[in-house]
Amino acid sequence: MKHIRSILTLGCLAALAASSGAQGLRPGGGSGITDIMRAGPRLAPPPARPAPSAAAPVQRSAEYIVALVNSEPITNTEVQSRVTRLIRENAEAERVPRPELTRLVLERLISERAQLQLAKENGIKVDDVAIDQAEQTVARQNQITVEELRRRVVAEGISPREFRNDLRDQLLLTRLRDREVEAKVKISDAEADEYLRDQRNSPSRDAALQNINLAQLLVAVPENATAAQIATLQQRAQGLAQRARSGEDFAKLVQDNSDSPDRANGGAIGMRSADRYPSLFVEATQSTAVNGIAGPIRSGAGFHVLKVLAKAQVGADATVTQTQVRHILLLNDPKRTAAQAVAQLAEFKRRLQAGTADFAGLARDNSQDASAKEGGDLGWSRPGQFVPEFEEAMDRLAPGQISDPVVSRFGVHLIQVVGRREAKLTQTEQREAARAVLREKRVEEAFTTWVQEVRARAYVEYREPPQS
Repeated sequence: MKHIRSILTLGCLAALAASSGAQGLRPGGGSGITDIMRAGPRLAPPPARPAPSAAAPVQRSAEYIVALVNSEPITNTEVQSRVTRLIRENAEAERVPRPELTRLVLERLISERAQLQLAKENGIKVDDVAIDQAEQTVARQNQITVEELRRRVVAEGISPREFRNDLRDQLLLTRLRDREVEAKVKISDAEADEYLRDQRNSPSRDAALQNINLAQLLVAVPENATAAQIATLQQRAQGLAQRARSGEDFAKLVQDNSDSPDRANGGAIGMRSADRYPSLFVEATQSTAVNGIAGPIRSGAGFHVLKVLAKAQVGADATVTQTQVRHILLLNDPKRTAAQAVAQLAEFKRRLQAGTADFAGLARDNSQDASAKEGGDLGWSRPGQFVPEFEEAMDRLAPGQISDPVVSRFGVHLIQVVGRREAKLTQTEQREAARAVLREKRVEEAFTTWVQEVRARAYVEYREPPQS
């Protein structure tokens, strides 16, 4: 059993990694919701709290101001709450001396507070519909209902309001980063071509340009499973892995035995760059040949058995899973709330499923996107082409299926997958893949500099040091 990692706690982990040399933690803290979920949320009940000792000395109230950020206070309670959650959720934090960890957390809170104030100044907002969708994403990635997610959040000592505020703040920070950093980073064709040439000539190629297609079979481990139950489930996963290694049809094994929502399509996740897979999956299959079986490996969801369907290096006849998709987009509009847009698109979906409307016709008449004249058709897309919120919903659809309304930074979408295919990357697409890798690196560098500049511009007044 593992903890639900809160969004802001993950930001602290990133700061900790940068400051204390912890490995395997992404710096920056600007990840979107779906990126965080790819890293694997962790579920568990809160640890038992020791009973207070009658002989313990009486301590002063923990609630007082430790710092002001442009006149906005940060309290000792906020710092200690974050520290407690961080220690509970991550072994790296437990090895850092408490005073140093407290200092890192305070600095992280100061940086976040300055960024959130900037977001407010720039008029960036996140409505309740976007938070609802983020909450649904967290629940879906944990393979539980939203109601169960809320119950577990409370069990960890985090109020529902606090959790939703965490989600709101992370969405605000992500949108601010998109606007202030990502939108300004450009990679030229010449830079992308040079990177591709270097990769082709380098004996140790960049793993980020490796494309892989994996299929998974998941044996889920329920909350509160006993050691005996976990052992039984692990044994079941090992048996299924052995059957796959013995030559049984993996897709059939998945359809009959997997607890994953993607079991209907044989567990295939799709051809995409390695950096878009969970690092746990990439590490487990790194030395596994095509058609080979890896695992079972353990994650917060359970035991995974993985089959390598394909591997290819960009620039060497690489292939990817392409998706033909269309959508109806209702833009963010002062005259129409996000909730109203969601309701309108939900009504469109009902009519489409009832057979009383045509998707292309609804798109032409209602979509506020350049694709409207094409019936909403966005053509064949490659992984990573769309914003994460859109792509995460698209990837869950089988051909012919229609999504529920999806909120993104652009507005609200109704998405339909028309088809999927495996296709070789053209030279232009290889260049775009290289551009994406370079851009991600450049964005991380620019984001680090930008965060430092925002922090430097803020007026920070330190008061009393935080105390536990």
